[in-house]
Amino acid sequence: MMFPKAPVKYDLYDQAIADDESSWTIHNVHDPALYKDGDTYYVFSTDAKVGGEPTGGIQVRKSKDLIHWEWVGHAFEQIPTEAHEWTGAKGLWAPDVTKYGETYYLYYAASQFGKNQSFIGVATSNNIEGPWIDKGEVIKTKHGESIPNAIDPNITFDEEGNPWMVYGSFFGGIFVAKVDPSTGKLIEQNDGILISKRHHSVEAAVEGPYIVYHPEFKKYYLFVSYDSLFRDYNIRVACADRIEGPYLDYNGNDMTDIEISPNDTGLKILGGYKFGEAEGWIGPGHNSVLKDGDDYFVCHHARGEKTKKHHALHIRKIVWTNDGWPLISPERYAGEKEQKINPSQLVGLWEVIEMDRNDNHQLASKPIHLLSEGKVDDIHNGHWVCKDHNQFELSLEEKKFTLYVLPAWDWSRWNSTLVFTGKDKEGNVLIGKKMKE
Repeated sequence: MMFPKAPVKYDLYDQAIADDESSWTIHNVHDPALYKDGDTYYVFSTDAKVGGEPTGGIQVRKSKDLIHWEWVGHAFEQIPTEAHEWTGAKGLWAPDVTKYGETYYLYYAASQFGKNQSFIGVATSNNIEGPWIDKGEVIKTKHGESIPNAIDPNITFDEEGNPWMVYGSFFGGIFVAKVDPSTGKLIEQNDGILISKRHHSVEAAVEGPYIVYHPEFKKYYLFVSYDSLFRDYNIRVACADRIEGPYLDYNGNDMTDIEISPNDTGLKILGGYKFGEAEGWIGPGHNSVLKDGDDYFVCHHARGEKTKKHHALHIRKIVWTNDGWPLISPERYAGEKEQKINPSQLVGLWEVIEMDRNDNHQLASKPIHLLSEGKVDDIHNGHWVCKDHNQFELSLEEKKFTLYVLPAWDWSRWNSTLVFTGKDKEGNVLIGKKMKE
């Protein structure tokens, strides 16, 4: 079995790095959009420094391996005039980048916390590192009069290669609308089609939409973030046969259904977590998804446990279940590949966490011992068995999970290990990390 090699260490809380943006690698990343151009990966993100509000015009980083990141600079020196005049914003939020023909299109959002006086604009360039020429408004919304909130744009492509923009946050929910690739702007000047919303009892808290099409399953997958980015952010997913929806979760619930419990919609695939005594992460969310050959990666930000004002870039491998659902590795990507796992390697002490859909705060792990011959320790009622390749089945306390096991790098203990991600037939997700033999 091939384990990933040790990456370069970093200190999330190093104040000297926090004060010197040229030293930023994964530091101070918020709302990241991941894009591959040739053999280089880029992340465009909200320009927010440690603990502060957005100030300025979009951060840009690049990498050759999705592991080690290099600071590139800012996409804009200042907020585009039209966006600033409409919103009064101090900075730009949640960018996304794509390419039509030979031209790169950079989408950005301007707004203020708690209002939908918002603006999505677009800029173009012949080079992904700029310079960028602003092309102005894509869509704007007015506080107190508009239903949607014109932020968090993502450009996605349908099965025929036609571009669409999915956008929205809190307020009226998530919308999708057709884009004209010759201009980068909406074909029709309307809100588009509603595909996700939440009840006002939870402040209608859904945002950061991202859609990706999977050609094997012939489905469109909508990723969104629920709740507050400061404390209980969590990533949910649903799928549809058509890009316009309806988007249904694992249990068949429509993502626009506000008659059921607001935590019952969307398959929760990652929330705040903590393995054992090591520092965990708070509020993972606002993700993008990259299809890179046969591999899929999720890119999101998360907050450090010691001080929540420190936020970092995370890249994680997506594992697809046999029944067509994306699950996320519980460790950040370090070069690992899915491969055949010898069942004997599962024997040992594990820490496991069930992604409780009704508790979106940081969840702590519990220890279990996987014993030889498919047994589980006497404390937990269960057993396990290898089904195929890297797929295992774990029965644990009256629940039966299908698990996908990966070699991984343990970023907190700084050694190679095994991890798993899986779900049961009710859509409960379980993640785990092996601690020792």
